[in-house]
Amino acid sequence: MACVRPDGTLTENAKVVLRLLDLPLAPEEIAPRVNRPLFQVRSILRELQIQGLVLEADQGLFSISILGQAKLR
Repeated sequence: MACVRPDGTLTENAKVVLRLLDLPLAPEEIAPRVNRPLFQVRSILRELQIQGLVLEADQGLFSISILGQAKLR
């Protein structure tokens, strides 16, 4: 499930997840909010992290990075 298209734009799934991450959240908290299975949320977060759009804290919480904030503008 690609979250970032070849032209650099974000898919709707990616945008929805990024918008939730103004406060750090665990994947288990995100999944019910976006109505997606946990494995899909983990996949989305992994891809967004590789792209530098989210950061993972020590305790498995994810938050949006400055680059992620810029992508939403």
